[in-house]
Amino acid sequence: MTQPLRLAFMGSPQIAVDVLAALVAASHEIACVYSQPPRPSGRGKKLTPTPVQAWAEEHGLEVRTPKSLKATPEQEAFAALDLDAAVVVAYGLILPQAVLDAPRLGCLNMHASILPRWRGAAPIQRAIMAGDHETGVDAMLMDAGLDTGPVLMSARTPITLATTAGTLHDRLAELAADLAPIALARWADGAITPKAQPEDGITYAHKISADDQLVDWSKPAAEVDCHIRGLSPFPGAICRWTPEGEDTPVRLKLLMSEVAGTSGGATPGTVLDDKLLVACGDGGAVRITTLQRPGKGPMSASVFLNGTPIAPGTRLSA
Repeated sequence: MTQPLRLAFMGSPQIAVDVLAALVAASHEIACVYSQPPRPSGRGKKLTPTPVQAWAEEHGLEVRTPKSLKATPEQEAFAALDLDAAVVVAYGLILPQAVLDAPRLGCLNMHASILPRWRGAAPIQRAIMAGDHETGVDAMLMDAGLDTGPVLMSARTPITLATTAGTLHDRLAELAADLAPIALARWADGAITPKAQPEDGITYAHKISADDQLVDWSKPAAEVDCHIRGLSPFPGAICRWTPEGEDTPVRLKLLMSEVAGTSGGATPGTVLDDKLLVACGDGGAVRITTLQRPGKGPMSASVFLNGTPIAPGTRLSA
């Protein structure tokens, strides 16, 4: 590529910040940054900008935070930027066709999966929860569908038995930041041809709901372990424990685990030893290694149990 491109950047969460920073470092002209509007946060419900807005404003970039891009004035304002391309990373708003068509080279989306697997809102969590062994980032040209556009380039990374949503998020942010400037440059130079996504293997990464957080101990141990790691550190897998002598269950957030041992035929959800080994539905067991109770920070199971023993035979529920 012989000269920088005039870009709009459209993103909201932390994973998008690394990509924006990489585009700035590559000397592209960021004509405008689009992000979700500030939302109430914390106990004081103070309006808080997204990580992308905060970073952009710190670096002197113009930021727009429309609630929607459906109105004609918003679309005209976007078109008036006279862009070479728009780069989109977890923006959170649907782009109407008029917006998709406005940049000369179209809109490039950095999606945190290997498409067509895990189209949609929560690809990082869903990949781990499903027990996938690999995921990555796709640089994709956007069309009117949900993550259905042709792919320009991909980068891949393994998912191990130690991977959590948090560690995978950080790794994918690095991959996206490395990939975006390269894919953009090659697309602008005509050095790559968009490749249509396969028709088979399509899955959808639906947004994580409160019901998704509940641990189902009747599932195989490997699935329970993937579920816990796939929701760590946020929003967290949830179970409930009723302390001895009390009637009110305590909500526990489970943040790290490992498959370990067997259940010996115990009912799923039964605590098997004094180190939080819990029976699962396939005769296996999962050991909880990091957890959190309401009003406290995350802690290792050993520290938790020193102050709050959970006796063998105790039943944990969803």
